[in-house]
Amino acid sequence: MSSVAKAGESVSPPAAGPPKGRRGLPVNLRQSGIYIAFAIIVALFAVLTDGQLLSPGNISNIIVQNSYILILAIGMILVIIGGHIDLSVGSVVALTGAIAAVLMVNHDVPWPLALLLTLLAGAAIGAWQGYWIAYFGIPAFIVTLGGMLMFRALTLTVLDNQRIGPFPDDVRTIANGFLSGYLGNIGLGFLGGADLFTLLVALALVGGFVALGWRRRQARIGYGQQVDPIAVFAAKNALAVVVVMFIAVQLARFKNLPWVLVLLGALALAYTTLTNRSVFGRRIYAMGGNPLAARLSGVNVKSVSFWLFVNMGVLSAVAGIVFAGRLNQAGPTAGNMFELDAIAAAFIGGAAVQGGVGRVIGAITGGLIMGVINNGMSLLGAPSERVMLIKGLVLLAAVAFDVWTKRRSGAAR
Repeated sequence: MSSVAKAGESVSPPAAGPPKGRRGLPVNLRQSGIYIAFAIIVALFAVLTDGQLLSPGNISNIIVQNSYILILAIGMILVIIGGHIDLSVGSVVALTGAIAAVLMVNHDVPWPLALLLTLLAGAAIGAWQGYWIAYFGIPAFIVTLGGMLMFRALTLTVLDNQRIGPFPDDVRTIANGFLSGYLGNIGLGFLGGADLFTLLVALALVGGFVALGWRRRQARIGYGQQVDPIAVFAAKNALAVVVVMFIAVQLARFKNLPWVLVLLGALALAYTTLTNRSVFGRRIYAMGGNPLAARLSGVNVKSVSFWLFVNMGVLSAVAGIVFAGRLNQAGPTAGNMFELDAIAAAFIGGAAVQGGVGRVIGAITGGLIMGVINNGMSLLGAPSERVMLIKGLVLLAAVAFDVWTKRRSGAAR
């Protein structure tokens, strides 16, 4: 049969199914692999800790203790997708936390105004670095490396090399507090009581997730695009529902939803929408994938780069407020090594070294992997050097997997 259709003949669309690469490997293996790895790591530590890892209190601790890293990871994944890097976020966390402390504690500025001024300071820091990167042409690695040193020095100056605290209760609640039980508790049999409001929020979340996934699947079918078989689609959604509901039940049995989880959820939703649905999000991917082609296509590469770093500064300020509020003080050593954790979360979560690839939910998953490793090793009583060794190996494995999938996709062509 001729491979070229005759005039007037219709060509049937390809059968629906997952796109394949060489030897039948799905091309989206890189995206789904991180979730498989996360599940394996959680299961491993759950067994090794005799279930302590998945206890209600410990799940809440993992979220609260890693919240600032997850906030930074959201901003970092955008920077890396755009083809840049930011080594200064740890120092910006320290500086913005110091600014918030000085305003609220030393000068009695009302906390809402102090937080707004702190966010503006973070935006100004990002604009400073973004200018040198986008409009002066200095590589982001150099600019942010210099920023890491300068902002740490400014932190010491602002704090006068001292710790400042305590913070107002409202600020502490953002970092450590929990939602009130608005609807009371509901019995769950042998599991005991659980907050009804938390469970309803989780049910609404998974319902929206499944409905959105089905709608996206139907749209792709309508456009003749390839989709997963219905069995695979159902299995993926069922697994997601089970995981979310399990976490929700455990949180509802402990102290309800942490406020910082609400903040993280809002940020994740906003930035996922930004990257998937907005013109600016598409420009970030285009710029990171091929800057020259993006420029020739009419993308203002300089403007996109500038606003990426402004955004990173604002999110660093948010993380600085959360971290300082959790500790109830601002200190000179705050944010130490946070930049490496945020970068590791982005790469473990599927970001490509060369840019142009990555997802917000992947970066959050990468940050949670780091958090589970830290928490699990702590429960096992492992020394700090062993924790660092494991985290380094996980990061190396993630980047090696990225390179391997690129080579396979290139060979498939």
